[in-house]
Formats: sequence, structure tokens, C-alpha cells
Amino acid sequence: MKEFANSNTKLDEVTVSTRPIFEGKVISLQIDTVQLPDGSTASREIVKHPGAVAVLAIYDDKMILVDQFRQAMGRCELEIPAGKLEKGEDPLEAAKRELQEETGYACRNIKHLHSFYTSPGFADEIIHLYLAEELRSGEAAPDEDEFLELYELTLAEAEEAVALGRIRDAKTIMAVYAWKLKHATGVFGL
Repeated sequence: MKEFANSNTKLDEVTVSTRPIFEGKVISLQIDTVQLPDGSTASREIVKHPGAVAVLAIYDDKMILVDQFRQAMGRCELEIPAGKLEKGEDPLEAAKRELQEETGYACRNIKHLHSFYTSPGFADEIIHLYLAEELRSGEAAPDEDEFLELYELTLAEAEEAVALGRIRDAKTIMAVYAWKLKHATGVFGL
């Protein structure tokens, strides 16, 4: 087995050209022609996304979730509060904004847990996951096309929702396991 390296430049692909295909409100699609390490070329379909934030909000030892219909899945999904970054927006400020907009809660204590790519094989979307504690309730203000129901689940209930397929999205599953790790070790982290 090879020694781990932070970067392996001999595997880099060099972009030869980019052809825009679609420009939407949330994403864009492009086809890149790349030169491979052996000198040949290939096409890569790339979804560009501005990035997003997600918030593991804990109140009274319960996880705050929102239930909403997801057209791409054709069903409702229990998720942690989340949303896309606006152009130039600081992820920490966006996390606070999304928590308040979707749940009505504001927090006194918020910290970054981890940032991760959702589907690096074809998309550049990165999600910044935050932990919010010391919550204060308030008035939710979801986007005009956003219809949500608020849920508060214990760790056991959240794990059951994952096991039953009621929670299927990666950011929420990651948040449940981060919370489970906290219960086991006393430390939040990924």
C-alpha cells in the first residue's frame, strides 16, 4: 500500500476546454474536456453549485429537524435545517440564517464541525456542517416556496428514523452519527 499524501499531482486532470450547458437559479451544468495523466482526453459532466450550510441544532437533548417535500426524491424527507449559500455569504452567518428561517430558533453557541463534498464525481457542492446549541425559540420565516413542519427527535428516535428510511439524506445521517459519537465519547467531532 502506498503512503498517504495530501495531494497526488501525478493523477491530476488538466482542463482543456469548458462548454456551458445550463445555467439555473441554483446550479449550472458544464462539460469539461480534460487531459488525462496518460495524455489522452475525456469528457467530464460537472454540476456547479454555490455551496450550502447545514445545522445540527440541539435543544433539550433533542435534534431539531424539518420535514419537507423533496421533488427530486418524490417524497417528504426529515432533514436538519440547511440551505444554499448566497454569493459571497459567510457560511457561519448562513448557518445562523437558515436555522432561524426554517425553525425560528436562534443560537447562542454555534461551531463548525466539518465541511464535505456531496458528490465529488460530478458536482462541486460543498456543505459546511455546524453545531448549534443554547437555542432560543422565535418565529420561523421560510422562503415563500418552502413548506416545512418542525420535529424534535431524541437520539434514539433519530437513529430509528435513519433505520426506517425516514431520514435518507447524507447531511442529516452525518449529523445523527456526529451526535451519537458525542453521546458515546463526550466530544462532538467528525
